[in-house]
Amino acid sequence: MSAPDNAAAGAVPPDTGAPPAAEALVTALMTRDRFSQWLGIEVLEAAVGRAVLRMTIRDDMVNGFGTSHGGILFSLADSAFAFATNAGGLLSVAIDCSVSFPVAVRPGDVLTAIAIEQSTTKRLAFCDVTVRNQDDVIAGHFRGTVYRTAIPHQL
Repeated sequence: MSAPDNAAAGAVPPDTGAPPAAEALVTALMTRDRFSQWLGIEVLEAAVGRAVLRMTIRDDMVNGFGTSHGGILFSLADSAFAFATNAGGLLSVAIDCSVSFPVAVRPGDVLTAIAIEQSTTKRLAFCDVTVRNQDDVIAGHFRGTVYRTAIPHQL
């Protein structure tokens, strides 16, 4: 005998006080994240401690050298970092971030950022983000640390 499918019946699950599911939380964060929307970021995957995002570099994102401004790749990685570290349900804020740019990024390049939490404590989490272009070449290495508050996210 199987349990009834409440979602199919249109029932709303009871409020258990548990944090929202990772995908729902990241969707809510992205809905309010006007900058990530402006960048054209697409969320491909969201899970506790992991996020995969993609975006295409536009002509209006280049610097005076004709390559993507470094802040664009940093911002993509930062968004992946934020979603991965917040997906567990507690408000987590960056306290340190660094990025390296091994290759130039150009208009038309499609970048994919994969953020993975590497270790966590009660109050800190450390996350690596690898950004690759459409040819699977690493375009950025990002490392960030968050302070994890005790404040639960509200959808």
